[in-house]
Amino acid sequence: MNMQPRERIILALDVSDYKDAVEIVSNFKDHIDMFKVGSELFTSAGPKIIETIHSMNKKVFLDLKFHDIPNTVTKSSLAAAKLGVYMFNIHTMGGFDMMHAAAQAISTFALEHNAVRPKLIGVTILTSIDQKALKDDLGVNLRMSAQVKHLSKLAQTAGLDGVVASAEDAEMIRSYAGKDFLIITPGIRPSWVESNDQKRIVTPKKAVQKGADYIVIGRAITSQASPVKALKRIESELSDA
Repeated sequence: MNMQPRERIILALDVSDYKDAVEIVSNFKDHIDMFKVGSELFTSAGPKIIETIHSMNKKVFLDLKFHDIPNTVTKSSLAAAKLGVYMFNIHTMGGFDMMHAAAQAISTFALEHNAVRPKLIGVTILTSIDQKALKDDLGVNLRMSAQVKHLSKLAQTAGLDGVVASAEDAEMIRSYAGKDFLIITPGIRPSWVESNDQKRIVTPKKAVQKGADYIVIGRAITSQASPVKALKRIESELSDA
């Protein structure tokens, strides 16, 4: 996708307080187009935070990773569509039927209500999971890349618009999924920031070079002494990519 650096960055609102989240959005709304609302913030603040972000003419990536029986995930997906979010995600490990039902439901909703269909994104393997955890904790004996490839193909076949995946897997996904299949990469850390609890991480520049459309960044920006300067530094790095 031909995108400007600021369009590629999704700023994660990794806070639980509504006022703190609004402050971050207010400080970055002139520099960022999309903000990620995760389970911590949504559980605390509810749909109100999404309404507030929309009132500032910004996009929302609702990162709740729905994972349940098809009927429940379908209803949750419809609720997300009614909130008008630009993008939301579900777990690919929920299986084909779950993903396909959700995709069909939001497409039907968009047609019936003359609304913009939100982008439906599948979560492959969390970036906190490494090869050892995949095998020992989850009981999956495939190599990480093979499991991600399998889940990504399943998501595309089910009608999803893209996947959340480590940038380490982005090049592989892009090679068979094509240019229109979205790849959103978390676990992004500029070289000057500590990795914290993420195990499979890459720099912003490397993520885009490997095929990522969007990169999700939170603490790497907001925890800096000069957050806007940190953002501009990342945008400059993306321009070079």
